[in-house]
Amino acid sequence: MKRSLILAVILSVHLTPVAAQEKSEGETLMERGLELFFEGLRDQMSPALESMRELAEEYGPALSSFLEEMGPAFGRMLDQVQDWSAYEPPEILPNGDIIIRKKPQPETPVEPEDPPPAGQTDI
Repeated sequence: MKRSLILAVILSVHLTPVAAQEKSEGETLMERGLELFFEGLRDQMSPALESMRELAEEYGPALSSFLEEMGPAFGRMLDQVQDWSAYEPPEILPNGDIIIRKKPQPETPVEPEDPPPAGQTDI
């Protein structure tokens, strides 16, 4: 759902100027309404898109470096972990180590053994 909305916003930001250049005299009310919708959406989303661009510029190099250095090890870890909900959030220790603890498993009740059949006694 979020990806669809983001894709629609990005397409509207990039396609609205193109659509405005290709206006014809026979533009229908539906086309004009769609154009106004995308213009309003672009105007509303432009501050958020600008802040996302600034964040990408700020954190992009660090993230790229992290992926280059830790990517292979991180990929191996992703292959081994089947269920991320079984783990606690990562924790950074005072010495800088990062640990990911497994959540405690609920104890399963121990089922009692079947009583010996009547008439037999174990000695």
